[in-house]
Formats: sequence, C-alpha cells, structure tokens
Amino acid sequence: MRDRTADPGRQKAFRRGHASEYLAALYLLAKGFRIRAIRYRTKLGEIDIVARRGDLVICVEVKARASVDAAVFAVTGVAQQRIRAAGDIWLSRQPDAHRLSLRYDIVAVLPWRLPRHFPDAF
Repeated sequence: MRDRTADPGRQKAFRRGHASEYLAALYLLAKGFRIRAIRYRTKLGEIDIVARRGDLVICVEVKARASVDAAVFAVTGVAQQRIRAAGDIWLSRQPDAHRLSLRYDIVAVLPWRLPRHFPDAF
C-alpha cells in the first residue's frame, strides 16, 4: 500500500487546508464570534470550526477554492450529514445546551480575497 503522507501534493493540500481554517477562524473572530473548537472530531464526523456568539453556535465547514461556487458546491450532502452528526454530539456535551441555537455555515477561502461567510448554508 502506498504511503499517502509522502505525496508532496497531498502534504501541500493538507497545509493549505489548515491555513485556510485558521484564516477563517480569524475572520469569524473579527465578526464577534468566539472560537470553541477547530477540527472537532467524532466517530460520526468532523467540524472544521465550532464558534459561538451569545446563544448562537455555528458549525462551520471551511473550503479553500478558486471560486465561491466551487467552495459552496464542494460541501456535499454526505459531508453535510457528517457535520450535522458531529454538531449534535458537540451540542449534547455542553452544559447549557438547552438554551443554544445551532446553525451550519460555510466559509469560502478564496485566493487573495477576504473569506466569504455563508450563514445557514445547509
């Protein structure tokens, strides 16, 4: 079996993804959100960023693409289900879960532009 970590293209994509997540997190901080988790993983799925502002919690999928359309359409139905499942698990572990609202957003990270935030994307 081939070692995927040795593939330079894969490593570059991995680093680009992490950098995009941190850029998106900074952007959300500037919009008044507090970052609660980055790359939150469960057995059922992963959330790139979990952020909170007041009683609103957003589960954010970050996509680094050349265009907004490419970023938004890259979040498939299967990915949405996994993010929702992970969001439900995250919410169930919060002591004040009964008063929190959960929303699913997309942040598109585009070359040489500010990130674009799509609230309630799915």
